[in-house]
Amino acid sequence: MDKWLWQARFFKTRSLAARQVSAGHVRVNATKITKASTQISPGDVLTFPQGNTIRVVKIDALAKRRGPAPEAQTLYIDMTPEAAPQSPRVGPRPTKKDRRDLDAFRED
Repeated sequence: MDKWLWQARFFKTRSLAARQVSAGHVRVNATKITKASTQISPGDVLTFPQGNTIRVVKIDALAKRRGPAPEAQTLYIDMTPEAAPQSPRVGPRPTKKDRRDLDAFRED
């Protein structure tokens, strides 16, 4: 498990991938996995956090080595849902004077 996550370039080091798995943050076919040595095969669906997003990938192939990024991208099919659109900011940012006025208003 940890070796494949590292070979597919989801994590910089294999120890980081193993730490995520052993912490229980990775799911294989909706089952929580805590052993980094868990066997995976093509067709399995992995769910794990990466940064601020939850990644969902389907394993397409197993790798023999950790190759370049274009080669690593052929190992999986990305099924991560699109992020919900965020609402745009309403109005410009307050100026220093606006913040001072707000602070003065709150103190009253």
